[in-house]
Amino acid sequence: MSAETYAELAATGPYGVRPGHALITMVEPHEGHEYAYNRWYEDDHFIAGAMAMPWIYAGRRWVATRELQLLRFPEKSAIAQPVTAGCYLSVYWITEGRYAEHMRWTVGINKRLNRDARVYNERTHVFTAFQDHEATVYRDGAAGPRDFHALDHPYQGLIVHVVDSESPEQRAELLERLRARLLPRRLAGSPAAMVTVFRPTPLPGDRMSYVKQVEGVDTRLTLLWFLQADPREVWEEHYAGLGEYVDAAGLGRTELVAPFIPTVPGTDRYVDELR
Repeated sequence: MSAETYAELAATGPYGVRPGHALITMVEPHEGHEYAYNRWYEDDHFIAGAMAMPWIYAGRRWVATRELQLLRFPEKSAIAQPVTAGCYLSVYWITEGRYAEHMRWTVGINKRLNRDARVYNERTHVFTAFQDHEATVYRDGAAGPRDFHALDHPYQGLIVHVVDSESPEQRAELLERLRARLLPRRLAGSPAAMVTVFRPTPLPGDRMSYVKQVEGVDTRLTLLWFLQADPREVWEEHYAGLGEYVDAAGLGRTELVAPFIPTVPGTDRYVDELR
């Protein structure tokens, strides 16, 4: 591709700052491969397999130590079996309206990385999906960072909350209730500055074979809670019952509540706390 072609591509199409889409990927390195996996992801894949691609404009890695894994619920989860599986989480923002272009690039580059032996196979994708942004609810209104800042701002924790409804219609009703009533009430006075809400989209047929097709495309919501405190310090008071407000509404059931803390880029911090 010529340099002129890149200029033509940049001159048209959406180029806003809103996180219209996200890649949310929760991965479990195989036992005995934790250090090697972490180095591969930090030193290569986070960049070549994500951040260097067009239209990804922010990304952050998160980790669940064993202490954090043991806080997860429900025990019988449709997402993770066992519920402690998936100790690393990466989240990326993708420019609104650029999902299709980004997807074609990511399929192509990942096939190339695989051919070049730059894919670390000793890992399992527990929960990996591209997702479309549905809503962001803020605790403090117009004050504070916006959702497009969330992966760059030094938040001290992140909670992944996955909810399944019985039907697309029920999910739509749940989404509206979350946006208008449930999340504002839950955020008030809490350590969470915002919650972003996404719905999963199907992966293309030519995706890499080690990534399974996305489930719950019509019925699932993924909520990301961005915390200003270490989740371990505020769990019992604020989040041990997270999900009850959704389940009580009768519009969906909580399938995963999983807390994480940010990794320290370029280091192996927390790797010795995973098991």
